[in-house]
Amino acid sequence: MTWKIYRHPSDPAGTPIEDEATNGKESPEAAVTPPDAVAELEAQLAAAKGESEQWRDRFLRKAAEFENYRKRMDKEKAENALLAKSSVLMEFLAIVDAWERALASFEGADAEAHSLEEYRQGVELLYKQVLDTLHRVGVVPIEAQGRDFDPHLHEALVREESSQYEENTVIEELRRGYLFKDRLLRPAQVKVATRPSGENPSKS
Repeated sequence: MTWKIYRHPSDPAGTPIEDEATNGKESPEAAVTPPDAVAELEAQLAAAKGESEQWRDRFLRKAAEFENYRKRMDKEKAENALLAKSSVLMEFLAIVDAWERALASFEGADAEAHSLEEYRQGVELLYKQVLDTLHRVGVVPIEAQGRDFDPHLHEALVREESSQYEENTVIEELRRGYLFKDRLLRPAQVKVATRPSGENPSKS
């Protein structure tokens, strides 16, 4: 129900003081947001946009820094690998020089003066120099002869029945294996003893 209140009859205008009662409802004028609230919301929105742009700029800068860091690490890794290879090659250049001197000594008229024993000694010296160089760069041979077969270090190419060696013993080294800084570089290829057929397994 709508109530209307009029002014006193002496009021010539006779206009109502209130057009309608609220009846539990706000008038349309009351639902309009005040200008100050609109300005505050706009200010908050502008601040949020500004903060968003700042975070975006930070993210882009960090992404660029990380990409530069990754490229720098890749470059340093490649340079370190190249330096390590160069160091190893430098060690072997001395052996190449010794080989060239040895070959030069066998040329011309002096070649007939060299005996087979001198040739053997020269090859043995070069072989020792190679092993010393390998040792300096961290490469050491694997001891296999007479040892128990180890699948982590040895590769069994041949298994041979033998009553002289215990079962699973390396009785011959077919190709030398090597470790590089305690890591397997190449397994040793070996011949491994097995129990002769017909022999009692309980026999010691």
